[in-house]
Amino acid sequence: MERMIEVLYLGRVEYAEGLRLQAKVAGLVAEGRARNTLLLLEHPPVLTMGRNAKQANILASAELLARRGVAVHEINRGGDVTYHGPGQLVGYPIFDLRSMRTAGGARLGPVDFVRQMEEALIRLCGVYGVRAGRICKLTGVWCGVDEEGGGRPARKIAAIGIHVARGITTHGFAFNVRTRLEDFALIVPCGIADHAVTSLEREVAPGVEIPDLEAVAHQAARLFGQVFGEQVLAVDGMEALRAQARAALQGQEFPAEDRPVEVPAEVERLRGGPERPVRA
Repeated sequence: MERMIEVLYLGRVEYAEGLRLQAKVAGLVAEGRARNTLLLLEHPPVLTMGRNAKQANILASAELLARRGVAVHEINRGGDVTYHGPGQLVGYPIFDLRSMRTAGGARLGPVDFVRQMEEALIRLCGVYGVRAGRICKLTGVWCGVDEEGGGRPARKIAAIGIHVARGITTHGFAFNVRTRLEDFALIVPCGIADHAVTSLEREVAPGVEIPDLEAVAHQAARLFGQVFGEQVLAVDGMEALRAQARAALQGQEFPAEDRPVEVPAEVERLRGGPERPVRA
C-alpha cells in the first residue's frame, strides 16, 4: 500500500463518539486495510483523565461540572488530566509505527513519534507568527520558552498524550486556537501547577487574523505530512475509509483521487495486547 496520511476533518464530535471512531480506524490500520489516518475535530467541554491522572488535579466539584455540562472520561492515554472544548483543535493520529522510520532509518518509536508531533505543532504556531518550542521533560508545545529568564513562565499551547497498542497509536494532541482558557481553571492542566495555558488567539501579534478551526486543521494536516515525510490526502468521511478497506481486502488498487461519497449517518451526526502510554 502506498505510504500516505489520510486526513478526516469531522467538526464537533462528542468525546465518546470520538473514542469509538478511533477504535474503528485503529482496527483498519492494524489490519493493513487503511493507511495512517489523522482525525481532526473539536469536542464539547470534557475532562479526560490519562492513566497517570490524579483525582486531586480536578479542582471543580462533581456538582459544578454537572451544572456546566462538562463530562469526565477516564482513558488509556498517558498523562494526567486535560480539558477539551470548543475552539480547540484536537488531532488523533492513528498511525502504524511499524511502518515508519526516523531520519536515520531506525524504526520510529513512541517517543520519536511524540517529538515529531511536537515539531508539527511548533511549525503550526509559526504559520501565525507565534514562537513556540519545547521544555525538557514536559511533553507538549510551549510559548514564551525564551522568556523564562525574564520572570514570565512559559505557557502551554498544546497538550500531547498517546496510547500505543501493537504498534498502532491512538489519542494525540489538543491545540488551543480560540479555546476558553477560563475553563482550564477546572483542573491542574496535565498536573503542572506552575505553568499557565495559552491559545493561538492570545499569542498572535495585534492585527494578525486567525482563520476558522477548519482552516487551522488543514494547516496542521499539511505540516504533519511535511514533518512525517508523507503525502497528505483529504478523505470525505468514514465511508470513504471503509470503501478503501474493502478494496484492500479484495486486493484492488486504491483510486488515485477520492470521489464524492454519501456521508453515513454516524458521520453526519458528528458534523452538527501490550499497552504503552506516553505522558502528556
